[in-house]
Amino acid sequence: VPKNTESNRDYDFISLAERELLIKTTGIEQRRVALPGMTTSDLCYAAADQLLNKLEWNREEIALLVFVSQSEDYYLPATAILLQNRLGLPKTCMAFDIGLGCSGFVYGLSVVAGMMKSSGIKRGLLLNGDTSSFVCSKEDKSSYPLFGDAGAATALELSDSAPAIYFNLNSDGSGHKAIFIPDGGSRNKYSEDSFKMKAVSDGIVRSDFHLALNGIAIFNFSLIEVPRIIENLLAESETDRKDVDYYVLHQANLLINDSIRKKLALPAGKFPLTLGKYGNTSSASIPLTIVSELGRELSERPLSLLCAGFGVGLSWAAVLIETKKVLTLPVVEI
Repeated sequence: VPKNTESNRDYDFISLAERELLIKTTGIEQRRVALPGMTTSDLCYAAADQLLNKLEWNREEIALLVFVSQSEDYYLPATAILLQNRLGLPKTCMAFDIGLGCSGFVYGLSVVAGMMKSSGIKRGLLLNGDTSSFVCSKEDKSSYPLFGDAGAATALELSDSAPAIYFNLNSDGSGHKAIFIPDGGSRNKYSEDSFKMKAVSDGIVRSDFHLALNGIAIFNFSLIEVPRIIENLLAESETDRKDVDYYVLHQANLLINDSIRKKLALPAGKFPLTLGKYGNTSSASIPLTIVSELGRELSERPLSLLCAGFGVGLSWAAVLIETKKVLTLPVVEI
């Protein structure tokens, strides 16, 4: 994560009373915000480099690198290929990007694990995250105070003795405008109008290059689909919900996550949170929460984790994994 911290108590675009209500409902007190010149790949590189050094892996043996993000370094080439070179991985390493946000960690894990299993790749690397602060208008109270920046690295090794991993992946493009940046792609290319600030409603001023968030639509979607996908995954894996040690949800906001938990009728202690410290960090939020809140426990004993990501796309996904003393490093600040 970036060293630079912003507090929502200092977000003086809105009144003090509004700030207090925002913190109470979202659970987000502060966020890490990348300074100009720092990219998602910088954050992912810092995490991956330290992880690979600690693992003492021979980097020549890493044959797959997948970068999951919506804030790539360039329009082209793929950022994963830049990271392959920067991390000193061999030219025989496959490297490609996946353009996903909130569900991206679970989707990325599925892609990397599936490719390793089917092709016999022994070691792979999943890098994911976003610098969402760059596409949020500071005059948009519906988005700017929610998003923090982060990048994560997960190293995977193929093992015949490893337990099965269960996935459930979903998408619904009919809801794509719920989290949306209208301009900047091939459909609506950049123009002078893209950067004109427009008053959408009270407290929401943004351009067509900024992220537009429909909070009510996201809340309704999350409350319907996330409990359903978790229930389906538990049934598919024949797992009792009480036997799962932790449910690590994408850190959307406190109201959404707590509503999901209550709908599943599970105790708060099974749902670790990092919203207060880091905010919504897109596809990095699940691994960031694991590292920050469960790192020591994860490295000391086996755990059953059910992780669920949901949001932009619309896209949602869940995974059930059984771990056994996983090497987990502290959160890295750069």
